Amino acid sequence: MLMPDLKLKDLRYLVAVADTRHFGRAAERCFVSQPTLSTQLKKLEEYLGVQLIERQPKRVALTAAGEEIVTRARRILEASDEVVTLARAHRDPLAGALRIAMLPTIGPYLLPRVAREITKALPRLDLRLYEYPTAAMLAKLRAGEIDLGILALPVDLDGLEARELYDEAFMVALPATHPLAKRPTIRIQDLHGETLLLLEDGHCLRDQALAVCSHASMQEKQDFRATSLETLRQMVATGAGVTLLPELATHGAYRHARGVVVRPFARPAPLRKIGGVWRKTSARHAAIAAVCAQIALHAA
Repeated sequence: MLMPDLKLKDLRYLVAVADTRHFGRAAERCFVSQPTLSTQLKKLEEYLGVQLIERQPKRVALTAAGEEIVTRARRILEASDEVVTLARAHRDPLAGALRIAMLPTIGPYLLPRVAREITKALPRLDLRLYEYPTAAMLAKLRAGEIDLGILALPVDLDGLEARELYDEAFMVALPATHPLAKRPTIRIQDLHGETLLLLEDGHCLRDQALAVCSHASMQEKQDFRATSLETLRQMVATGAGVTLLPELATHGAYRHARGVVVRPFARPAPLRKIGGVWRKTSARHAAIAAVCAQIALHAA
């Protein structure tokens, strides 16, 4: 329980310094002057009777006590934010900011389909959109930095809840001059001996593509790792190899990429399950459910 003289704003100042390792940037983040922030943190150290920050001319570091207190301060601030959010949600559960993160292999292709529909159906919601890979997204969900993650399932749901939203088939992207480009559908065994282009480590789509292609003897291009699907698409156009794309990444503006032909797999086509994930303790269940319902309705 917080003591009367221990103020939430002082804990926010301390966490900001821990995150930025710089008094000036921490002050900007907290919308106060640097002298104000420094003075308050000195008072916090005096109140607690322990040094929290090592102040050096060109370096700011936390003491061991500071590191431990920052860890607990984050929990306190998250709980205080949840209290405010819960009160707002009870006043109007479908209003206010909702922080949504999507995988880089989902966001650019899903948003054109669903953003307008969500805005029409939920006009009082203020969507804050972010992109993170799976591991970072789950960490930020658990830390309370985002409210809803849209990603490929399954994932570790410790402390989290999930809902399946839609299935997305994989497609084969081939150079336009490739012999397989003449076929209406591709079987996995047709890719035997092909050079496979993949995303860099850390992208779940890389692991999914490797799992799909494990049934065909394919050679991964070892001297190349793409950072995005668009880089993969351009590499395919050069004739460097073939790749797998999620279906939404082959629609709309991406349907007619120059030098690339996209073909579906023969049935049953390999696919990935896309779902929404959120904290079990979230105060935004109503808004999360409403957004997930809109995505499930309009994504397919």
